[in-house]
Amino acid sequence: MSFADLPAPLRAALADRGYAEPTPVQAAVLQPEAAGRDLLVSAQTGSGKTVAYGLALATELLGDSSRLAPPGPPLALIVAPTRELALQVKAELTWLYAPAGGRVVSCVGGMDPVAERRQLAQGAHLVVGTPGRLRDHLERGNLAPASLRAVVLDEADEMLDLGFKEELEAILEETPAERRTLMFSATVPRGIAALAKGYQRDALRIEATTQGEQHGDIEYRAALVAPYELERAVVNVLRLEDPRIAMVFCATRATVARLHGNLSERGFSAVALSGELSQAERNRALQNLRDGRARVCVATDVAARGIDLPDLGLVIHAELPRDPETLLHRSGRTGRAGRKGVSVLLVPHTRRALGERLLAAARVKAAWGPAPSAEAIRARDAERLAEQARALAAEEPAEEDLAVARTLLADPALAAQGAEGLAAALVRVLRAPLPAPEELSEITARPPRREAPAPRAAGGQDGGQEGIWFRMDVGRNGNADPRWLLPFLCRRGHVTRQEIGRIRILGRETQFEVAPYAAARFAAAARRAEGEDAHIRVEPMQPVKGPPRRPRR
Repeated sequence: MSFADLPAPLRAALADRGYAEPTPVQAAVLQPEAAGRDLLVSAQTGSGKTVAYGLALATELLGDSSRLAPPGPPLALIVAPTRELALQVKAELTWLYAPAGGRVVSCVGGMDPVAERRQLAQGAHLVVGTPGRLRDHLERGNLAPASLRAVVLDEADEMLDLGFKEELEAILEETPAERRTLMFSATVPRGIAALAKGYQRDALRIEATTQGEQHGDIEYRAALVAPYELERAVVNVLRLEDPRIAMVFCATRATVARLHGNLSERGFSAVALSGELSQAERNRALQNLRDGRARVCVATDVAARGIDLPDLGLVIHAELPRDPETLLHRSGRTGRAGRKGVSVLLVPHTRRALGERLLAAARVKAAWGPAPSAEAIRARDAERLAEQARALAAEEPAEEDLAVARTLLADPALAAQGAEGLAAALVRVLRAPLPAPEELSEITARPPRREAPAPRAAGGQDGGQEGIWFRMDVGRNGNADPRWLLPFLCRRGHVTRQEIGRIRILGRETQFEVAPYAAARFAAAARRAEGEDAHIRVEPMQPVKGPPRRPRR
């Protein structure tokens, strides 16, 4: 399938944008059996689906003509889950239909509804908007639906997740029954299937990607970290990868605010995106990323939906996503339109099993390993600084730069340093703006569960090794209860239940055993006590050395 059968204005627009061949989803909607039919399409994020449904609408908009009639009541309606996605869709459809004289109007929350009403009154061929705002314009009579020939629901699964089912049904009920309905969704859960059954007629099901096939342009990595070092690990991943733009995902607004502040304090040019920001603030943050004034975006899942940053090369999951779909949507911000990207999950070692289940459910294979160390970052810095110095030396020096160099060489104190000393000074100057890497605890990756020794073996042995004994200053007299002791120890020492051995509850203290390979990690975490239980003193009863090599069966 090619673009050869498209109307001439669309072919011209595609050629001007460098489109030579259609992507899989574009080819799928252009196949002869899809012509004029309702479509239920699932495709990966970043696969070119906006252009795909723009091309699929050509028959409804242009017919046999090469140019659209003057704008009037809209011919097609596109519904998107977020303001950012709706505005991006508007931009895409504007260039696609510009040679044909197309006019595209957006109606999104956060913008002036009076200005939108005036634009609708001036006429449009396509209207793009968010569910709530479009429903409002329909109910107020600002948007006339009688002439609509097609409706597109973009990222339909996201709209249901965000609670827009009622709005979508209200919009579809207002549009002509004979319209063409196109649904694009990354996944087709039960809610989408029900919506399609109720509002589509004999829809053609299109799966533009092979089920279970990993996105080839995204490299997935899973880094094991200590739970209290997640933010430090974010710093080290950013420093090692050094992408043009990176996006860091957090679960809550509070975490976004804290991490954004910490990254900015460490010297990263960062912006934050969360639901509490106004539309003007969100637009300003995104523009800073596109202009290069910021390189890191810290965001919640909802705030980042639909954002398209072409130079985004790295996604960091600072907090694990809540489900496989969220993992894929987050990661899909990178690796778009043929570009390569990296998605890094920071997995607390106590939650590795959850990380493994998430990846398996998403049908994603990730390379497991530790978070980048400070040593690895310094080694990478040395490589980059050498490349930067070589590139600077290869350029023809300007006369004013030569004058400064002669002055420096004439200085006896500098001349005494020699070439090596001057080169070292240059390196220091180049290194100065770089945020310092963080020292992270060494995390020993456990073997697969079926190979793991039983830490609580009879007699207190752990695969033949005696555990390390600790004490805490709460015992039977302080109502030490086995029901809360084990969860408390796991939380305090950032270990799993399997890494706690025998527990002895005495009168004034409790003694317990920790697996040898986890003892140093437990001791370090126990010293960083926080929260309501911080007053409980936990200390080793014997010297704790660095983590030994974990025994294998």
